[in-house]
Amino acid sequence: MAKGLGKGIGALFPGESLEHSGQVEEIQLDLIVANPFQPRKIFDEESLQELADSIKEHGILQPIAVRKKARKFEIVAGERRYRACLLAGLEVIPVIIKELTDAQMMELAILENLQREDLTVIEEAEAYQSLMENLHLTQEELSKRLGKSRPHIANHVRLLALPEDVRKLMNDGTLSMGQGRALLGLKNKRRISEVANKVINLGLNVRQVELLVQNLNEEVSRETIPPKKKDIFVTAKESQLRDYFGTNVQIKKTSNKGKIEIEFYSEDDLERILEILNIQEE
Repeated sequence: MAKGLGKGIGALFPGESLEHSGQVEEIQLDLIVANPFQPRKIFDEESLQELADSIKEHGILQPIAVRKKARKFEIVAGERRYRACLLAGLEVIPVIIKELTDAQMMELAILENLQREDLTVIEEAEAYQSLMENLHLTQEELSKRLGKSRPHIANHVRLLALPEDVRKLMNDGTLSMGQGRALLGLKNKRRISEVANKVINLGLNVRQVELLVQNLNEEVSRETIPPKKKDIFVTAKESQLRDYFGTNVQIKKTSNKGKIEIEFYSEDDLERILEILNIQEE
């Protein structure tokens, strides 16, 4: 989960207080709509129900922030409280109306969630990416403005390179951030989804995923190394042996020693080759 920011909303909007400045008004709940720029996709149903029960008993202790949009009011901050109010069956809700641009709406929605640890690691990564793109910031600049280390931001943003199905597994908690980062190390990127499912099925921890990725990468390296050219003498002998045994034969020679590999494709094929060898020995 995202950790609280060292600086937060004030870093982008000095002096801005979302829910503690301005006049509190009460408006109909059916006039309120979700923030179209909300980065948070997952809301814990059990936690929402607990908040709804608390609201039924104690009321809403803090108004939500909204902005007027045509005949409706879009949520700027407080969507979790809004959803809990729907569950509690309220008809009106206290709000503070703010005047904000679309860009400010997006930025504040992201920062509110980052500050309150409400995002999954993928949602947090998408939030950082969105802020950098829309505010035209580098990772270093965003790091300074939010009070987060640049490696922290970079490690999250890198996760967006994972395939969509793997990001979903991270979003629902099936894969951890450490496992996701390890999967990014695969040289053959097309195998990431396949390996992710293997990690889940085998219940591998982060260290085991790292070792699996290392082994798979070594296999890729071996496959891409071109085989050494055999000398003409060895190639000719291999050809003679293939004709003699009627199957694939390879001579593997190093310095003054080596080995001969004779392939067989069934038990009957093995018996056939053994009979040839017995005849040869006689």
